[in-house]
Amino acid sequence: MNFSIIIPLYNRPQEISELLESLTKQTVKNFDVIVVEDGSQEKSNEIIKKYSNKLDIKYYQKENSGPGTTRNFGAKLSSKDYFIFFDSDCIIPEKYMEIVTQRLENNYTDCYGGPDAAMDSFSDIQKAISYSMTSVISTGGIRGANEKAGKFHPRSFNMGFSKEVFQKTGGYSKMRFGEDIDMTLRILENGFKTQLIKEAFVYHKRRTDFKKFFRQVFNSGCARINLYLRHKNSLKAVHFLPSCFLLGNVFLIIAAIVLSLIFKSLIPGIICISPLILFCLIVLADSMRKNSLKVGFLSISAVYTQLFGYGSGFLKAVLFGLILKKGDTSGFTKNFYK
Repeated sequence: MNFSIIIPLYNRPQEISELLESLTKQTVKNFDVIVVEDGSQEKSNEIIKKYSNKLDIKYYQKENSGPGTTRNFGAKLSSKDYFIFFDSDCIIPEKYMEIVTQRLENNYTDCYGGPDAAMDSFSDIQKAISYSMTSVISTGGIRGANEKAGKFHPRSFNMGFSKEVFQKTGGYSKMRFGEDIDMTLRILENGFKTQLIKEAFVYHKRRTDFKKFFRQVFNSGCARINLYLRHKNSLKAVHFLPSCFLLGNVFLIIAAIVLSLIFKSLIPGIICISPLILFCLIVLADSMRKNSLKVGFLSISAVYTQLFGYGSGFLKAVLFGLILKKGDTSGFTKNFYK
């Protein structure tokens, strides 16, 4: 099998350098690389030149239109029959292409996806954010390597599909957030099968601080309702949990303050918020087991950032998209990358 690796890029020259370097180390070289600059101010043309003798690479620039349509731009220029999509903040293990090739040759599907992980060299904050986005405690397994949470929905940071899928679905939509889930839903609706290749993981650096991470997950929360407006059967009970978590935290904290004032003692308040303390201790212990004490404490902040961000974005979209009937709603857009 032969593949085109398609990478949308927006103001990330350093990231693309690390990604391309990892692609030069693949044990199987059955791919070309298409990098599409999505209206960036910080161009990566000099970085691309450094890899022109190491990779079969093509570089294009276009006006900014968002990640989905940028991936489509690359797919239309490909001569291959199978496309693989990575985000620019990914680093690819050296046996990735070998694993994907073998799996698809033995068990072909028109779409696949893989999980993500953190490298030892990642910063403590990146490791904490990676923990939050892959842990069953914070995601219920719907984002990580759990293929039992319904039909597997690949995410675009590590996703591949055939040219036939692209031609039949028309590719990614113009949604700027949630476009990968929308794509997966349309793939399934068109009768194609998906599969999770657990061994085909990528190292995903994600956002580098909690402020950017909050914006990312807030947009994801908004996108979930936008997806519901497009795909009526896509909204599940699990998608309400972050908002319930957010509202539950607010309720318990207010109740703790009220009780402490009524009884003029901190003890009733501490008892009231004891479920929150227990939750934090569980996150701390689980993350410490996988990382370190410092990452464990940072993971508490990362999990709360994720659940509060997603939950508040979800509630905003419910209010404006469902109750007030404003149609598609979005969160951070122009300042998303700042």
